Amino acid sequence: MDTITLIKPDDFHLHLRDGAEMASVVHDSARRFARAVIMPNLVPPIVSVEQALDYRRRILAHLPQDPGFNPLMTLYLTDDTGRDEVDRVAENEQVCAFKYYPAGATTNSASGVTAIGKVMPLLEYMAQRDVPLLVHGEVTDAGVDVFDREKVFIEQVLSPLVEDIGSLRIVFEHATTRDAVQFVTGAPAKVAATITPHHLMLNRNAMLSGGINPHHYCLPILKREIHRQALVDAATSGNPKFFLGTDSAPHPVRSKEKPPCCAGIYNAYAAIELYASVFDSMDSLDTLENFASRNGARFYGLPLNTQTITMRRERWRIPDTISFAGNMLVPFRAGESCQWKLLYER
Repeated sequence: MDTITLIKPDDFHLHLRDGAEMASVVHDSARRFARAVIMPNLVPPIVSVEQALDYRRRILAHLPQDPGFNPLMTLYLTDDTGRDEVDRVAENEQVCAFKYYPAGATTNSASGVTAIGKVMPLLEYMAQRDVPLLVHGEVTDAGVDVFDREKVFIEQVLSPLVEDIGSLRIVFEHATTRDAVQFVTGAPAKVAATITPHHLMLNRNAMLSGGINPHHYCLPILKREIHRQALVDAATSGNPKFFLGTDSAPHPVRSKEKPPCCAGIYNAYAAIELYASVFDSMDSLDTLENFASRNGARFYGLPLNTQTITMRRERWRIPDTISFAGNMLVPFRAGESCQWKLLYER
């Protein structure tokens, strides 16, 4: 198979930043994806539907040539989020979920939830209104090894949450471990997970072996090879609980190459092409459309997209850097060859 046409995919986990930074990267996503779930961790965070809709207008203002791109907005869950905001989300088609950041877990998460118990009544109400919860699944206890924080989160937070509120729709964002795959696979139908291209393609050696590579530093952090293999198996399996979420997160070179290094990998420049390369390597191109274009839409209760994209098996080189709001950004797989090339969309 040297050419593949897919229902135009959706990206169910995307960071766009704002202003000139957003203007530098948003076209990469709009070319490849029909919809994207936009993360709310700006400074200050997006905590209300009014703020989310203002942010959405700013995104669309940069896309006069891409009228088919639909940003689906999210709100940043805090200890103080109220039921009235849940009602507004439930009644607005352009805002689709709340994002749960444990306070201090990742970029711009200082305003996140300090303890799950503080928001349990709100989560119960979200379940009643059928508003999804998108989870950054890591504990922040300094005593827990950084490579174990996802596993411990499942044990201490997520498993009890699913047991207590089984009707809450939950997306385990950017799953990185075999533990997460096993948990999501065995959980009720209302629990699903997104998987990124970088967690499918890299293990922690790519960040640490032969010297530290800051451009491979992300949170949740890259894990051992057994975990990468489990993610690949899950993504290519056809299991509807797993779907595409790039977690593409742009940072300028200066923020990646100075301590403390910012967490985040920018993969939107070639995201669907890289996913295709992974699926091709597993002889599983026949399951790519489900993972990229069907599973997530069905989980969110969205119609399938009517547009298509076509890719061809063709080697091309990802650039070393791209322009980013007057600075430079190093994209994922910079300087390396990609085996699939996006040709066009309809």
